[in-house]
This record gives sequence, structure tokens and C-alpha cells, in this order.
Amino acid sequence: MDRYSRNKKMLSDEECLNLRQSKVCVIGCGGLGGYIIEMLARMGVGKLTVVDGDVFDVTNLNRQLLSKEDNIGMSKAEAAGKRIQEINSDVKVTVISEFFSEENAIGILKGQDLVVDALDSIPVRLLLESTCEHMKIPMIYGAIAGWYGQVATIYPGDRLLNKIYGPEMKRGKEAELGNPSFTPALVASVQVSEALKVLIGRGAHLREKLLLMDLLNNDFEYIELK
Repeated sequence: MDRYSRNKKMLSDEECLNLRQSKVCVIGCGGLGGYIIEMLARMGVGKLTVVDGDVFDVTNLNRQLLSKEDNIGMSKAEAAGKRIQEINSDVKVTVISEFFSEENAIGILKGQDLVVDALDSIPVRLLLESTCEHMKIPMIYGAIAGWYGQVATIYPGDRLLNKIYGPEMKRGKEAELGNPSFTPALVASVQVSEALKVLIGRGAHLREKLLLMDLLNNDFEYIELK
């Protein structure tokens, strides 16, 4: 298909088919999630489940791709589903306008090939990691705060988030450092790159390591977390 002709400069026909047959769940449709959803749909991931119980407010306009002046008060998950259909009507979309929780976690993740984390709550992230481990589903972690971001690929059993977040932590540094428009875009791009590598089974993954990005000082480094 002409739609994917530019993808084929970097992906084989078999890899493009793998993406079309893949099921990916994005938990969170805000700053990170909006960009992640956009890129996955354009790459041709065949089935996307988008999850978020929140609605847009004016504070989202500075950075969230799906946020517009005319959809303030609208469900973020519903907006994500609408955007996917505008980009690529071949993608089958499941919209879940609920917050990820212990009550719905297994039902949401059932049947998924991969989960992409776009959350802003550390306890919910830890729940996501443990549920993915229980269901043997890999996940792509990403977090942002001001000029800074971090990404890792987590396979069942790695328990990486338990190594970087203490049980007493509730939120990251976003409230303290803020979130501009460019950091979510960068971190989401790295997350999508990692997601594609997992789905096609090719390339080096950020597994058992954390990629730290400092855009203020143009410093990128890895921390081994085995």
C-alpha cells in the first residue's frame, strides 16, 4: 500500500505485516500518550487500545498533541480514538475511558502483544508493571519532567520500576519541573522506536537499562539496572 511505502525503506514486507497484526495498548492519552498513539497509528500497528479516564483542561494545551481549544472537557481516550481514525482508518481502535486500576487491569491487558506506559502516577505504573509481568506482556516505560526524560523496555520478570521507584513515591518530578511541549515528543519517539523493535524482533532494546535524557545540557546516558 502507498500509505506504508516510506516505512518500507526501513522495514521489510514481513515486518510491516507483523505491525498490522499486532495489538498494542497505550495506557494514558495525555502528554506522552498523544504522541505515542499518533506515531503507532502512522506506522500501521493494526490494533490499538487507548486507555484514559481523564478529560482535557486548559493546562493541557501547552504540550498535549490531542488537546485543542475546542475539545476542553472531552474524554482524552475518545479524542485519541477519533484521531486514530482520522490518521489511519485501517487501524482497529478500542477506546476505554477509564483509569487503569486493580479492578480493570487484567481485562484491559488481556490479548495485548505490548503495552506502552504513558502514565503520570508512580503507584499506577507499578501496578501496570506487575500486571504485565503476571500476563507475560512486555511494556515500554517512559517518563518526563521539564528538560528531562527517561525510557526503558521492560520484559516480564525484570521489575525495573521497582528498582527506580520507592514504595513511598506517588508522582515523579513533573509537578516540580513542569512539562513543555518538546520533552513529551522526544520521549514518546524513543518509546515508539522501542515498541517497534519489540514487535518486529529486531534491534537493540533498552532492556535492564534506563536511558536518561537531559535536553538542557544535551546529555544522554544509560544506567544499567540488572
